[in-house]
Amino acid sequence: MTGPGAALVLGATGTTGSRVASRLAARGYRVKAAGRRATAVDGAEAVRFDWHDPATYEGALRGADRVYLVPPVDSPTPADVMLPFLEQARASGVRRAVLLGSSAIPAGGPAVGQVHRALPALFDEWAVLRPSWFMQNFTGDHLHARSIREEGVILTAAGEGRVAFVDADDIAAVAERALTDVRAPGTDLVVTGPEALSHADVATVLTEVTGRTVVHRPLAYERMRDHLAASMPLEYAAMLAGMDRANAEGAEDRVTDTVRRLTGREPRTFRAHVLRATRVASASAAPGATG
Repeated sequence: MTGPGAALVLGATGTTGSRVASRLAARGYRVKAAGRRATAVDGAEAVRFDWHDPATYEGALRGADRVYLVPPVDSPTPADVMLPFLEQARASGVRRAVLLGSSAIPAGGPAVGQVHRALPALFDEWAVLRPSWFMQNFTGDHLHARSIREEGVILTAAGEGRVAFVDADDIAAVAERALTDVRAPGTDLVVTGPEALSHADVATVLTEVTGRTVVHRPLAYERMRDHLAASMPLEYAAMLAGMDRANAEGAEDRVTDTVRRLTGREPRTFRAHVLRATRVASASAAPGATG
């Protein structure tokens, strides 16, 4: 794919969007970093974009020929807002679309699965990234990370089920290739880390690397749903607890070669991720550090 157009990155302040925008800008691409607050990303042009405000679409799309799509997190039916935007994107000159989906949701499935199913008919050049659960859930600002910091506990309904957790840096590296390679993947890509771990395994690694005891406390589906519902809508809490239950049954116990195949390097292990996150946190907390 060639040409002078810009890459529009939606959700550019988020976990993957910020990384994708930075990677593309570092390679010299013109990048439009879009979000509700139009926050600047290094080397990228900040533009305001709100899925629920169609008046922001035209300005965000102007000059863009490829787009990285992060679905709205506050919509149970993202296709309702995404499909009209994608129609407008195609009409405005976007030729390639890369969608951030989920390994747990296939084409035609609920939520983002409906957008996945529609994408090939809208764009000749496309890809759907279907990453496994993020490693950053345990080290960032996720519920798991907060409970680890505050109580030394990981609560899930996943039992002993294993998941090939993936680092967001590796997802962004795959997205970069999907957006910039001469030939678009034209398929969905399940993106995983290099090993499938139980949450007890995760707790062991966190304990060994950080020196603070972390344990996994398995809950029944109903208790996990109710625990989550204290901080989010019940429908969303039920969906997340249900995904945990599916993990307990082996739904995410798989490892793919997507990262190595598309980027030429091995994906980061969970231990390496925690070591890196711990070093970053220590550097940020050091006297005289600035952010």
